[in-house]
Amino acid sequence: MRRLALLTALAFALTARAQEPASWVDPFIGTTNFGTCNPGAVTPNGMMAVVPFNVMGSDANLYDKDARWWSTPYEYQNSFFTGFAHGALSGVGCPELGALLTMAATGELTVDYRKYGCAVADQTASPGYYAATLSKYGIRAEATATPRTSAERYTFPGGEGHLLLNLGEGLTNESGAVVRRVSATEIEGMKLLGTFCYNPQKVFPVYFVLRVSKTPSASGYWKKQRKMTGVEAEWTPDNGKYKLYTEYGRELAGDDVGYWFTFDDLAAGEQVEVRMGISYVSAENARRNLDTEQPAGTTFDAIRAEARRRWNDDLGRIRVAGGTDAQKRVFYTALYHALIHPNLLNDVNGEYPLMERSGEVGVTEGDRYTVFSLWDTYRNVHQLLTLVYPERQTDMVRSMVGMYREWGWLPRWELYGRETFTMEGDPAIPVIVDTWMKGLRDFDLTTAYEAMRKSATTPGAQNRLRPDIDPYIERGYIPLGHFAQDLAGDVSVSHALEYYVADAALARLADSLGYKDDAALFRARSLGYRHYYDKEFGTLRPITQDGTFLTPFDPRAGENFTTAPGFHEGTAWNYTFYVPHDVEGLTRLMGGRRKFVDKLQMVFDEGLYDPANEPDIAYAYLFSRFRGEEWRTQQQTRRLLERYFTTASDGIPGNDDTGTMSAWAVFTMLGFYPDCPGEPCYTLTAPTFQRAEIDTPRGTLVIERQGEGYIDRMTLGGKPLTAYRLTHDELLRGGRLTFHLENR
Repeated sequence: MRRLALLTALAFALTARAQEPASWVDPFIGTTNFGTCNPGAVTPNGMMAVVPFNVMGSDANLYDKDARWWSTPYEYQNSFFTGFAHGALSGVGCPELGALLTMAATGELTVDYRKYGCAVADQTASPGYYAATLSKYGIRAEATATPRTSAERYTFPGGEGHLLLNLGEGLTNESGAVVRRVSATEIEGMKLLGTFCYNPQKVFPVYFVLRVSKTPSASGYWKKQRKMTGVEAEWTPDNGKYKLYTEYGRELAGDDVGYWFTFDDLAAGEQVEVRMGISYVSAENARRNLDTEQPAGTTFDAIRAEARRRWNDDLGRIRVAGGTDAQKRVFYTALYHALIHPNLLNDVNGEYPLMERSGEVGVTEGDRYTVFSLWDTYRNVHQLLTLVYPERQTDMVRSMVGMYREWGWLPRWELYGRETFTMEGDPAIPVIVDTWMKGLRDFDLTTAYEAMRKSATTPGAQNRLRPDIDPYIERGYIPLGHFAQDLAGDVSVSHALEYYVADAALARLADSLGYKDDAALFRARSLGYRHYYDKEFGTLRPITQDGTFLTPFDPRAGENFTTAPGFHEGTAWNYTFYVPHDVEGLTRLMGGRRKFVDKLQMVFDEGLYDPANEPDIAYAYLFSRFRGEEWRTQQQTRRLLERYFTTASDGIPGNDDTGTMSAWAVFTMLGFYPDCPGEPCYTLTAPTFQRAEIDTPRGTLVIERQGEGYIDRMTLGGKPLTAYRLTHDELLRGGRLTFHLENR
């Protein structure tokens, strides 16, 4: 038996080495069907992302950022390319970043993106690399990245060629930029970004330094001139047009400005490269980032190879065998997407913009992170990072605690040093608690606890994270009519449910630290969800100011992201079972185990489950809380994986939400899932692969599957296992989890 195990492990190791994990990633997955992923070049959790921009300028595009709500710089079904964006978001629901657009062209110089944009052919993408042929010009355009810088290589067909930097356009809804000529081959500047998700004052600058590898024959600025009338219009031939500045060499500022380089007499096949460094602190730091991460003599191919090495190192912390090629592609692409955000904020010298302190700069000892889409990622992304990338997760928790020190509150949806208050809840609490309870403790817990307790107890008028906390404390619930936020309206039930989950996590931490009074207080508050349960409909139901249920009431209101009183981006069915910290109590409210299970099954059978949104993301795992019903979890997780996670461009069920949908797939394919944020536990399901090896802080965790069908029995560390729910410590101490499956 021991010999067989050794042979199996050897065969697995040889198979794993035969094809590096990056080769299984397809960055085009999730780039349509509103998945809002993109195939751009990026390193793991890197600041820089070089992304093909194809969402403006032509009626040939199916989706246009200026014609509808749009939140991604790239759409797979579009065809009109207008350059590479530098700095972008992956899997978000609001437009932001996606600016600093570089473009190559031939022929007569034009700086109007509607004219210089073109279709592309022969697109290819892999971790850290993207390339396409610009059909109109016959130019091969390639892009790669380091953590804070980019490199592009353009292979021209010969003759006259141009390189353009468009600072007037981008995905961001903010405007305004500055550009300055440093030398014949270098420019620097700043572009203003911000207004993410209805936050017009949440703006911030991105600084850049751009260099070209060849001295141009000519270069200069451009600016779109305002439309003038009457005598005033007679003074300029560029009225309402793009003006090229050919005899001006100082800085230029405006809303629609840019810079162009022209190269005469290019040889056929001659390559010209563009290198860019960015910073959210200063142009000086952008230059320092560029010089440090791309020292003189660094080739494009070397940068591309290093980016791929970084991805192989990160993706290779989980090694799988068995399963189909398609399943491996889905798995590693999902892991890839889960490792894009949060991303680096600090420059190579450690400097970063302080949280909500305009113009002030801090210096970090480790890495400072940004893009904390916590309403999404607190459910599974940070649990994945804690398990497999603990050094990164620790720095992320330090970043969150640092934000509290700098502006007095933990983040909810932080973006480059600005709190956007997008979505609801107090999601940093379960992230910090989960991290601590799983043994990552190299951060300031005293300050973290102070921050968590502050948001959980401060009255609403002074509470930035829980402005509607007063009735929550006084009544145990939040009624309609007390608070409304942005276009979502009055979503009181959604707000309260998030507070219940956060307070349950805080109670768990308080209890472990010996703070018994706090533990009792927050545990009691976490059970207030019971007020919302309505026996008539069998769902949670909004409550009015006078304490009665909302009437009339439709538990399906809110489908397809329409607005509905009480619920944010969902229906009562999407939220009713979201009480992961007290499933037993919810079961009693519903009339017992049989009624709970039947109702939950009905949610799946009648299409009431939404695979593209977070509140019900763990519903399938609830069946396993009841002995004898675990097969339903296995049935649903398998069905959801097969239906919604594929190798097609629409192979994610909806917005990836900075890796949250992808993290669900990663955990589910491995056979265990963190179904209650802030509780260090996993619920088991039948894994996809015959074997998986996961590098963890406590050694290699091995997951094995023998047979097909449903789980018949399990062992952990060689000992029989009957429970379908394990603590983090139990799983890692066991070291080897084996599932024996049988068809039935």
